[in-house]
Amino acid sequence: MHGVFDIVGPVMIGPSSSHTAGAVRLGLMARKILGEPAVRAEINLHGSFARTYRGHGTDKALIAGILGFSPDDERIRDALKLARQQGMDYSFQPVNLEDAHPNTAVIYLVGVTGRIARVRGASVGGGNIRITNIDGYEVELTGQYPALITIHRDRPGVITQVTQILSRYEVNIAFMRVSRQNRGETAMMIMELDDQPAEEVVEECREVYEVENAFSIPAI
Repeated sequence: MHGVFDIVGPVMIGPSSSHTAGAVRLGLMARKILGEPAVRAEINLHGSFARTYRGHGTDKALIAGILGFSPDDERIRDALKLARQQGMDYSFQPVNLEDAHPNTAVIYLVGVTGRIARVRGASVGGGNIRITNIDGYEVELTGQYPALITIHRDRPGVITQVTQILSRYEVNIAFMRVSRQNRGETAMMIMELDDQPAEEVVEECREVYEVENAFSIPAI
């Protein structure tokens, strides 16, 4: 079954939903994960993205998303120039990635305070995206739901404490995934939610003893 959005496609600045609208959303998701304006963007492009990014405007679309523009923003056409005017440096590099979707980008961002984010994702058609890696953690994030992300020590009871906070504020979890690199070290938990969590919910999650950081990402 396909919805109207899948058939007609998103409201966007063309020419391609995959190479333009999806690329904007990838950049915007990376910006949301960074949590602040970027001063540096290094973008690796795989497959079709690498071969056609200039002709299809994928370079402009990715930078537009990193600047915070939506897929229907007319400023997308001037995104490269606007990025330079705002003091953001950027570069693009074609790469070959194993077992990757042909419209994959790896976006490395440095923020105004020095904060760093590395986001890997793909534009999977119709303007839809799938984020598969954040800072080395394997994830699955679509941007269709608001999300709460925690970075925490891999200890028993941490997940229970965080989910109890959400329950107390009546925030329902639609999907949840936990990823870790090594047992007993640092883990990342992503919870896609029915509603955007209030800031006090996020703050309370940060106060859980083993949680190193917690932040929310709105649906895009």
